[in-house]
Amino acid sequence: MRTDDFDFELPRTLVAQHPVEPREEARLLHVAQDLTDRRIADLPDLLRRGDLLVTNDTKVIPARLTGKRGTAGVEVTLHQALDGHTWKAFARPARKLSAGDRIDFGSDPSGDFSAEVSEKGEAGEVTLLFNRDGADLLAALELHGVMPLPPYIQRDKTGDPRDRGDYQTVFARHEGAVAAPTAGLHFTESLLKRLDQRGIGRVNVTLHVGAGTFLPVKTEEVAAHRMHSETGEITAAAAAAINQARADGRRIVAVGTTALRLLESVAEEDGKLRAFTGDTNLFILPGYRFKAVDVLMTNFHLPRSTLFMLVCAFAGKARMEAAYAHAIAEGYRFYSYGDACLLEPEASR
Repeated sequence: MRTDDFDFELPRTLVAQHPVEPREEARLLHVAQDLTDRRIADLPDLLRRGDLLVTNDTKVIPARLTGKRGTAGVEVTLHQALDGHTWKAFARPARKLSAGDRIDFGSDPSGDFSAEVSEKGEAGEVTLLFNRDGADLLAALELHGVMPLPPYIQRDKTGDPRDRGDYQTVFARHEGAVAAPTAGLHFTESLLKRLDQRGIGRVNVTLHVGAGTFLPVKTEEVAAHRMHSETGEITAAAAAAINQARADGRRIVAVGTTALRLLESVAEEDGKLRAFTGDTNLFILPGYRFKAVDVLMTNFHLPRSTLFMLVCAFAGKARMEAAYAHAIAEGYRFYSYGDACLLEPEASR
């Protein structure tokens, strides 16, 4: 398969710059036997009593920092924690950085906040060793960082204060993500209450989404693309709840591609899950046999992206091309702050 096979024309005006308010009024394209235009608020009526929603409870940290190496400005976006004070990050301009360089991010009541470049990688990646650790580092990020929005959302270097709330899901509990699990952004407490009343269950897993999710596929052949790695956890209680739902014949509904990728990374051939803590770099392409997920709710993704490839694998390439053509023609809003779709797999799958 070629990357060009997953290309399409997307008007830039359809890339949402802010979320719809209230969140439940965002549009929802139901992709089943037909294409049906709905709203997020309709979700309790579109799901079945007994369905189990699997949501991602990662919490986004203000992971984009602006600092100086000497007198030269440097921007870094953290994307994967290696330990309490060491992070992999994407830096600009990375070519001017060398191992041993110090980047200063300013000062606060605890003193100077800085990091040393301990290693340089490929494609602008560096490893940073911070002078703060654990909770102290997270506190420093809250003071000095801004929310790490994808490059398609236009913000200046100081960010927009609204993003601190807008780019965080109602499920957010465990700090560590540098990108939001965006399907979860549509949920509100009132919507969750209606889902509960409908008899639709819910369980959380954790996948700390990395900034690598924004990286374009630059290879001609999709199989040559190097998928980013992300850290996740499925507790024993969550695995047991999902396994029980499957044993009862109830559907597993993944809220977002992040929840889906984590479940599929851990699932046995029969779909059974186990407790898990670790990394995944699962790259899902058409031809993949899904084992754990029956229905997927997800936002609209960009052309040539690994996420568009994933939804083509889940619901069928021709169906998703038709669904995206419909969404573009009808003015649906794309990407992180955009609208969503609810995908039922092809009957033959």
